[in-house]
Amino acid sequence: MALLSLPSDQTKAMIRQEVLARRRSVLPRQNRQLVSNLLAYLRWMQPAVIAATWPLPGEADLRPLCRQLGRAGYRVVLPETPPRGQPLVFREWRHDRPMRKGRFGTQHPTGRRWAPDVILVPLVAFDRQGGRLGYGGGYYDRTLPLHSQAALVGYGLSSQEREALPMDEHDHRLPVIVTEREVIHISKE
Repeated sequence: MALLSLPSDQTKAMIRQEVLARRRSVLPRQNRQLVSNLLAYLRWMQPAVIAATWPLPGEADLRPLCRQLGRAGYRVVLPETPPRGQPLVFREWRHDRPMRKGRFGTQHPTGRRWAPDVILVPLVAFDRQGGRLGYGGGYYDRTLPLHSQAALVGYGLSSQEREALPMDEHDHRLPVIVTEREVIHISKE
């Protein structure tokens, strides 16, 4: 049976399982290049408030990016993961403030809530049409409509790219995806 002929949820679960099973630790040089590419792109955009993420095991580590952005005067916010079914809350991060343990092994700051100008969206897999596959909790799918003014920038490693991902009506296509190799601009055909 062809993978894309299965119901969308089953297909997504299979792709997610396959990608996560094959995922290797992010090499330091890959992480440095991804952070460098993100930093250059964000400097070009010049937003005031940037929503980043704190890494989960096996993910790219944006902590160096957060530190560089903070030193450059940008306001960095990180998501607090609420109970399932609720959207993410973005709280101000500063390098000198403690982090609080969150759900699913996440960590978040205790700072003030902010609405971001740019949301860096983590992904398990992506395609060149802007398709994104997350962990399956739907947090970003519920959060992104509440921040329609924010620019969306997906990020991950080039090894997470797939030919095509199934997309449902609640899924959000990303206009830009940054990897350690390139910045991919998705055309709006």
